[in-house]
Amino acid sequence: MLTESVLFLVTLIVMAAVVKGGFAFTILYLFLGIFIVSLVWTSQSRKNITCERIFEKRVFWGEVIPVRLKVRNMGLLPIPWVYIYESLPVELSGGSSVKRVLSLRSHGEAEIQYDLNAYKRGYYAVGPFTTKYGDTLGLTDFQEMERQADFITVYPHIIPFSALNISSRSPIGTLRHTQPIFEDPSRVRGKRDYVASDSLRRVDWKATASSGRLQVKQFEPSISLQTVLFLNLNYREYPRHHIDAAELSIVVAASLANFIIEQKQSAGLITNGVDPLVGPQQFAPIPPRKGRPQLIRLLDALARLQAGDLLPVTQLLSQAAPHLAWGTTVIVITGEINGNLFQELFQLRRRGQNVILIVTGHGASIKLASQQARHFGFPIYVFPDEKSLDLWRHK
Repeated sequence: MLTESVLFLVTLIVMAAVVKGGFAFTILYLFLGIFIVSLVWTSQSRKNITCERIFEKRVFWGEVIPVRLKVRNMGLLPIPWVYIYESLPVELSGGSSVKRVLSLRSHGEAEIQYDLNAYKRGYYAVGPFTTKYGDTLGLTDFQEMERQADFITVYPHIIPFSALNISSRSPIGTLRHTQPIFEDPSRVRGKRDYVASDSLRRVDWKATASSGRLQVKQFEPSISLQTVLFLNLNYREYPRHHIDAAELSIVVAASLANFIIEQKQSAGLITNGVDPLVGPQQFAPIPPRKGRPQLIRLLDALARLQAGDLLPVTQLLSQAAPHLAWGTTVIVITGEINGNLFQELFQLRRRGQNVILIVTGHGASIKLASQQARHFGFPIYVFPDEKSLDLWRHK
């Protein structure tokens, strides 16, 4: 539109020069004045308009995400019209977009509201948006693109496990262990009634006197058993005819991490998956920790991870094995199994780790895999689809 206005202005100048009439020059000056005012007004609108998106940056799978787009005019001059086009991630919007034409008074604001549906985990850009400004006569207009988008993290589907059928040696089974856990006498966590097997050195005489019953001190453990999730996202190690098996593995990992942290245990993550935030280099392991911040860290990573032609899971295990603490529970989540994997898991078991193998999809031979797992002395669980996870969902 700006080009057409300039051409019209040039035409008026030529006509005024040819005709040499006062009326022609009057029209020329009038149009020139309106054109300059419109140009200054619109350029000021570009400087004074701001836009802010307000939404939750982290959401759980299946939630509806309300988004508020606030458009403000920070200047004294009103903005006759502004066209806004908001680009949205297809996975969350279903291919739709947001288009609005607004009018903003001096220091005024308008709000655009829309919803996104979090039905696919991932890390998505919301925006950028295109803005177009102009005057009421349509003599000038400008268009520019917001350079910075906002990002939203959609966590994987988390299944609330409540009845994990896992060996009691594992910290996610009964939470009891046959291995000795050494206690730190400098870290008292509470008191309880005396039983015959307690040492008299643990008796708290002050608490005994106040309660009238023999009380002994309970200490925090100086070491704690940990759980590390090994998540295989090498698509070559998943059945080709079951493309959702890798996504199911991520669901299993997220659900296990949620359950372990809820049980006040330590959980970590090692994977060969690709994190788009850090580029093509190998994913940095997340060491086992306790608490909700650790769960958020794990879910953030699991939301972003992508499968690909990556390091085989056997190499991933051999690289990480020397750094695992004694007694760590190793849960390997993969799509297909072979003799090399069983050999690597057996070596982990010989080093003092508790090994659990979880296979997703329809690629594995359940009978043969179960026989091999019994031979090597560790449990195996096969989940062909998400429905089969009901084994651990209900008590």
